[in-house]
Amino acid sequence: MHPFTPVYVPVGVPTFHLESAQDQFERSIRVLKSIDEGFVCPEEMLLSLDKLRAYLDSLQPDLIVFQNLTFANAAYMSEVLRRFGCPVLLWTLREPVIDGGRLRLNSLTGAYSAANTLRAFGGRAFSYTFGAPEEEEVGRVLRASVAAARVKKEMRSLKMAAIGHTPQGFGFGRALDGELMQSFGVELEAIEARELIDRAKGYTDEECAAYLEKTACATCGLEKTPERNRLDHARLYKAYSDYVQANGIGALASRCWPDFFTAFGTPVCTVLSLLNDDGVAAACEADIYGALSMWVGMRLSGEPVFFGDPVSLDEGENSLTFWHCGAAACSLARKDTGAEIGVHPNRKIGPAMNFGCEAFPEATIFRIGREPDGSFRFFIAEGEALDKPRQFIGTSLVIRTENDSRTLVEQSVLAGFEPHFVVMKGRHGRTLEQLAKMLGAAVCRY
Repeated sequence: MHPFTPVYVPVGVPTFHLESAQDQFERSIRVLKSIDEGFVCPEEMLLSLDKLRAYLDSLQPDLIVFQNLTFANAAYMSEVLRRFGCPVLLWTLREPVIDGGRLRLNSLTGAYSAANTLRAFGGRAFSYTFGAPEEEEVGRVLRASVAAARVKKEMRSLKMAAIGHTPQGFGFGRALDGELMQSFGVELEAIEARELIDRAKGYTDEECAAYLEKTACATCGLEKTPERNRLDHARLYKAYSDYVQANGIGALASRCWPDFFTAFGTPVCTVLSLLNDDGVAAACEADIYGALSMWVGMRLSGEPVFFGDPVSLDEGENSLTFWHCGAAACSLARKDTGAEIGVHPNRKIGPAMNFGCEAFPEATIFRIGREPDGSFRFFIAEGEALDKPRQFIGTSLVIRTENDSRTLVEQSVLAGFEPHFVVMKGRHGRTLEQLAKMLGAAVCRY
């Protein structure tokens, strides 16, 4: 796969004020290069269809920033659309001078012409920004569009795994391989949980010693877990790691209960936690779209993300607690406690993670949701992660939401969102909105 390639397409006609257009052209290139040095930019303004065609001939864009330096008719956008199916950001320049004299650019009329053509091409989704190159809002939209287009491209090389089936009543996490490929470009393969359990049972203690040592170094209190469970955890960690590496898996959703308690005697919770620290998005309860949401969050934040259920609402604090019964990346743990090991709260078997997560000043709550008709929607909310100890047995993270937390809960419950959410570090709402547009998903901002 070729490297991520954002492309600047500045069009116009030579009958407007070319000195103003040239100034905007040069300033626009400086801004784009400051966002991504890989931006492909023409050596000169594209002031004719012939120049546009010659420029486009050798390109393989993953994002097109289409800018009307001056007015240009619909033929310019049509030339782009007939060649490429990548995301488009339409950028209108602010008229540089209003003095009762000549209209220098007329970029805005050109934008209407281009947008009308985009809609005519099968209703092609696109993004839009208005303003001069140095305006803050323009920069924010450009950065979000580039980040979203990069994730969209990377998604097309993602291979996911469904390890076992969802438990009864957890069907919201199921996905069809064809559906994932069509909507996201993601490849999905499936393997039964018992296959990995059987592989784990076949390993010797010596073969798994390095995995046991790695777990001991990353966690606190593993020695309190019975020896049999420690050794079986190491076997399971090796089985999952070997499978991931051998098959090029970037994200997975694994069945957890009841099989790993009843058929193996040791939970998979800590294995999934460590895989997340290893850079593999790993969701429990076989939630495929939860795992895909985790993968997106990890790409945007550059770090492991929290995956859990919303379990407690505090209106006075305007906060919402997310929790899960024994899985979270060790690197998310509070520094004063570390990634403590305990037992699963229901089955009373370990090792399972048992800690509160550290605070961080900016947080994004996210979920790729699926409507009953098969269409997709993005849950997006922002806030901050509070400095809170573990709230319940298991792992927990308390988020003070930017908007009213009770309204968020009421509206998202009424909207029928799935009960698993991702919390990632940083504010990524704008980028997620752009990604939703690129993927044809609805945006649900809370």
